[in-house]
Amino acid sequence: MATHQSQPSLLEGAVAAHLQRLALPMVWGILATMSFNVVDTYFVSQLGDGPLAAMSFTFPVVMVINALAIGLGAGTSSAVARAYGAGDMPRVRRLVTDATLLALLLAVCVSVLGLLTLEPLFRLLGAPEKLLPLITEYMVPWYWGALFAVVPMVSLSALRAIGNSALTGRIMMAVALFNLILDPLLIFGLLGFPRLELQGAALATVIARGVSFFIALYVLARREQLLSVPTVKWRLLKDSWSSLLRVGLPAIATNVIIPISGGVVVALVAAHGADAVAGLGIALRIEPLALIVFYALSSVVGPFMGQNAGAGKRQRLDETIAVLARFCILFGVALGVLLWLVGGHIATLFSDSPQVLAVAVAYLSLVPFSYAGYGFVMSANAAFNGLGHPLPGTIISFLRVLGLYLPLAWVGNYFWGIYGLFVATLIANLAVGALAWWWLRRYLATSTERAEQLLAK
Repeated sequence: MATHQSQPSLLEGAVAAHLQRLALPMVWGILATMSFNVVDTYFVSQLGDGPLAAMSFTFPVVMVINALAIGLGAGTSSAVARAYGAGDMPRVRRLVTDATLLALLLAVCVSVLGLLTLEPLFRLLGAPEKLLPLITEYMVPWYWGALFAVVPMVSLSALRAIGNSALTGRIMMAVALFNLILDPLLIFGLLGFPRLELQGAALATVIARGVSFFIALYVLARREQLLSVPTVKWRLLKDSWSSLLRVGLPAIATNVIIPISGGVVVALVAAHGADAVAGLGIALRIEPLALIVFYALSSVVGPFMGQNAGAGKRQRLDETIAVLARFCILFGVALGVLLWLVGGHIATLFSDSPQVLAVAVAYLSLVPFSYAGYGFVMSANAAFNGLGHPLPGTIISFLRVLGLYLPLAWVGNYFWGIYGLFVATLIANLAVGALAWWWLRRYLATSTERAEQLLAK
């Protein structure tokens, strides 16, 4: 029972204060994680266009594998948080242990499948023959180190599930800093290290994530005592894995649809010329930084909702929705105003072309006013996952992309050009944000009525 109380209880006290305490460390952790690709891209760009193009071809594959890990992490966080909130520590240990084992098996499958299909896969993605040796140089170490990419995401999700987002954020920051140090040493061969160029970028990432692998497992096993001896009983494994994948599989689908929709939008914008694509690219580099608080908030909403649902704290769940709605509206409007005022100045850091800047400014003057809706969609999806009911979140994400965003984007682009496409983005974000708010409130009201009816019987 001591382990159960090793973190401040999320079942008592002010909801807003808990969410703030949990989310703040994740802001820095997520910012550090975002720096991985930026840092790698910067150093690899010093090697020339060939290595940079080769690494660019690997991004879609890496993103899909990350989506698998993030989805499994969401399933782990949901199941562990609900068991932790209910005070069932034996089940918490069983779930964390079995989730780690499942992550290990998934990583092995990724490594084997990736190594066996490396060249055919990248030919299918359109990589020219002359880049295949460079792609192989990068992806072979990456595939061998897939274990260190997948397992830490699941382990850190388990730590967030018990309310320890502060340590999670510190680990993420430390790993990003270590990668920043290793990159120039291994890529350019500084301070006596061998010059490995593109292979060095992959090895730096693998080594840095390997550090997070061992730290996360150490914390889970020794400090939190949440790892036990893996079971060989299929019945127990099946029960744990079913609980994890009930949320994990829909979460994977939700994460995969986002980069796919991004590719379609880039194709629509490409019809307006290279300057339009470059302008959109600038806006899409600025956007994740603007949304980072929403990312951090959504990463802790699931565990918070899960623990309180597991403890039967229905009133705190309703209060959480109200807090999230107020914050998303206020912070979203503030972001919209801020980027409307300074977005153009920020964009000039990336380009001085009037045509490119015009597109970037158009995006940053319109779309940020819908961040309130998009931010609530993120939190609602996390909340549904935390409650162990992921289907609404998945439907909302697919509806936003396939049912509303892409059709509106096509119509807006066809009739009003690129500005119509950006207005479509704004409308889709606000409309689906309102839908997510309504659906989450309705789900909680319905589940509360069912619980009351069962108690009455």
